[in-house]
Amino acid sequence: MTQAEPHALPQGLPRAAPPPRSDAFYALLRARIVILDGAMGTMIQRHGLPEAQFRGERFADWPIDLRGNNDLLSITAPEIIEAIHREYLSAGADVIATNTFNSNVISQGDYRMEALVAELNTSAARIARRVADAFSASRLGPDSGYAFGTLPAGSDFATIVPRALPAL
Repeated sequence: MTQAEPHALPQGLPRAAPPPRSDAFYALLRARIVILDGAMGTMIQRHGLPEAQFRGERFADWPIDLRGNNDLLSITAPEIIEAIHREYLSAGADVIATNTFNSNVISQGDYRMEALVAELNTSAARIARRVADAFSASRLGPDSGYAFGTLPAGSDFATIVPRALPAL
């Protein structure tokens, strides 16, 4: 990698040109400190949602309790996730992270929803992208409103990785 091209692949590997929005983000990183959003889970808890809201209509008859499956809200209550993303951007965040902290087979196994992992990730990514694009358009410039995927951190990640490795 060179100073002028921080997103370059090692020499000899083909690289597609990054879209203009990526270039704008790299320029933003070089220009100033970039502000990330905060804890999605904390913001969701602030809503005090009943278990039925996690279920929505689609999962009304699910055989186990779904309270706490915050990632499921990207499917059953996307308006809540959208509102939280907008709050963070309005408060000054440049980057919002998808609501996918537990959108993996291991975590969703707690709710018997392993088959929904792809849909959870796709739904959350679409929500974040839609909100970020709308926010950026309202600001008349690409200097804010970026959406990024997220991975679990800390003890959650330490628990997931060893359990996932034997499956590889």
